[in-house]
Amino acid sequence: MRILVLNGPTLNMLGTREPEVYGTLTLADIEEMVRQRAAELGEVQVAFQQTNHEGELVDMILAHRDWDGLIINPGAYTHTSIALADAISACPDLVVAEVHLSNVHQREEFRHHSYVARVAWGQITGFGWRGYLAALDMIYGRLVEAGRA
Repeated sequence: MRILVLNGPTLNMLGTREPEVYGTLTLADIEEMVRQRAAELGEVQVAFQQTNHEGELVDMILAHRDWDGLIINPGAYTHTSIALADAISACPDLVVAEVHLSNVHQREEFRHHSYVARVAWGQITGFGWRGYLAALDMIYGRLVEAGRA
């Protein structure tokens, strides 16, 4: 089972960027926790990528279209990127979980809309770093149930 964990703009600044909103863990810290959880699950390969550029996010999704799952935190592109939604739609076999560290529905009105949510299997928002682990568990469970593990 192969799952890509993809992070969008400014997530490389975790740990220093608005810790009262996003917490004090770095992206590397979160990646290590996901690696550990994947190892506990067994036959799960995870890869991690981060970019601040929308087109690169699209390219990364399409390059992994034959993988089993995608955990994506699109950052600010959540609310603006039809291109990300189209890229995900172009990968119908990819089980997609959208993750946000903060509860976007408690924040500014413009953050309440997600183009990605329409094409993702589900959305996890507001649980900080725990959302990544929950997404991994949810995707793993769905793939096992579907006989893809």
